[in-house]
Amino acid sequence: MQSIQVGQLKSDFSNILHLVQEEGETFIIEYGKNHKKVAMIVPYDPYIENKEERKFGLYKNKGSVRFSDDFSMSDEELLSL
Repeated sequence: MQSIQVGQLKSDFSNILHLVQEEGETFIIEYGKNHKKVAMIVPYDPYIENKEERKFGLYKNKGSVRFSDDFSMSDEELLSL
């Protein structure tokens, strides 16, 4: 993974795209005097594009969820899942 400034990205864009496509390189794009990280260029993954969007919740098709009256879970238990 390499970090590059916006100016370098502008001047070497074709070469950087070639490295991403052919070598699988990843670039972090930095901006400004403080080199703030603002974006990444990563190799294209067709699996991500074709992946179905996940819906939140186990019962996405049921419409409602019921818990027994004696159900309890501490915050620590929830966070450890």
